Amino acid sequence: MIDMYDTILVPTDGSEPAENAAEGAIALARRFDASIHAVHVLDLGDLPTDVRANTTGELARPGEAALTEITDLANDADVAVTTSTIETTEAVHEEIVDYAVDHGVDLVVMGTRGRAGLDRLILGSTTARTLRTSPVPVLTVHGGDSFPPDIESVLVPTDGSATADAAADHAIDLTAVTDATLHVVHVVDLTSSWGSDVDSPAVFEALEEAGKRAVDDVVDRADEAGLQSVEASVLSGTPARSILNYADERDIDLVVMGTHGRTGLGRYLIGSVTERVVRITEKPVLTVSAHSAGQLGQQ
Repeated sequence: MIDMYDTILVPTDGSEPAENAAEGAIALARRFDASIHAVHVLDLGDLPTDVRANTTGELARPGEAALTEITDLANDADVAVTTSTIETTEAVHEEIVDYAVDHGVDLVVMGTRGRAGLDRLILGSTTARTLRTSPVPVLTVHGGDSFPPDIESVLVPTDGSATADAAADHAIDLTAVTDATLHVVHVVDLTSSWGSDVDSPAVFEALEEAGKRAVDDVVDRADEAGLQSVEASVLSGTPARSILNYADERDIDLVVMGTHGRTGLGRYLIGSVTERVVRITEKPVLTVSAHSAGQLGQQ
């Protein structure tokens, strides 16, 4: 059996989405016998130097309280936990990514919305920046939504690009471990970005055939991995909306997507589509970059 995750990183600012992310991370840690690293990143970049010394302690209190709460939750779940407060004047997402790389983290779990104002620390736009730059897979959890205790269905959209392949490999490994059903889809983009040529039956047929090849490739890899339950579809429409509708109609537990896709005629716009799906869906989304390819199974 593949050891999916050994170390899971949870950045927190004490907001509801961060709390939900922490609960999801702890549930995964229990499932995979992993340890938790919880970090609070204190952004001091906007504070004058002479103010920092007098205000740092006060500004750190909400984050430290959040770390204490995560520690209590992890202890109750019998999950090993390490906590850190990071003071920085650099971009917060860079601190998160650097921590993940430096500590050999296998998965970053984040909420998708955070606080606004002076005590805004790591969520919201920081999550989007982390998704774009992290070589480590990132799982996003919406505020108000709980992470499913049992993953029974996983959806992976594909366009055949390197990052889509990395996401598909991750999804295959995850479904193999959890005995879930893998859903593989490709969306033929019918939006205006294609121009008037999309109305041509020959162009549409070529795009559909390319999508079918991408889907079939993932299905073949899933078969080689011994997956028992795989469903495959080639859809058409607006990519993000088609993915969201599919996930809702089939009550998907987890969506796994690459962070960048093809360019040119075969593009699936999977980068911007991924961010749109992350923003809109109420379901957890696990994003994987091409840098993650080959990492799993080497642990």
